Amino acid sequence: MFTASLRQADAYRRINVETSMHTIDQHQIVSLLFDGMLQSLATARGALARGDIPAKCNAIARALRILEEGLSTGLDRVDGGELAANLAALYDYCTRRLILANAQNDDTILQEVQALIEPVAQSWKAMKQGATGA
Repeated sequence: MFTASLRQADAYRRINVETSMHTIDQHQIVSLLFDGMLQSLATARGALARGDIPAKCNAIARALRILEEGLSTGLDRVDGGELAANLAALYDYCTRRLILANAQNDDTILQEVQALIEPVAQSWKAMKQGATGA
């Protein structure tokens, strides 16, 4: 009986996530990607400070996936103009820096990437707030 309840709860979570993904707009998706990226960087920094190298590696890998598979692929490289080109260059730079930070266990590089992404994430969120008057 307990196993059946766990399966039901898992199914509910999957349906809830799938439903959420269909009801949020593109702006919210990008906001969630930025939040996930910044959370991954914070997790990596904490793991590095504790000496938990596997957790650091996992967190950096997650940040890299968000950059490469989420933020970077979401850019409109045809009609996005200079802004899309600049963001693509920033994401590429951050990707290279994260790989180096992972290889060298370098918190300074993780801080650098965080400092580069935070203002973009804040601007993205402010853009939505300005459009809605909130």
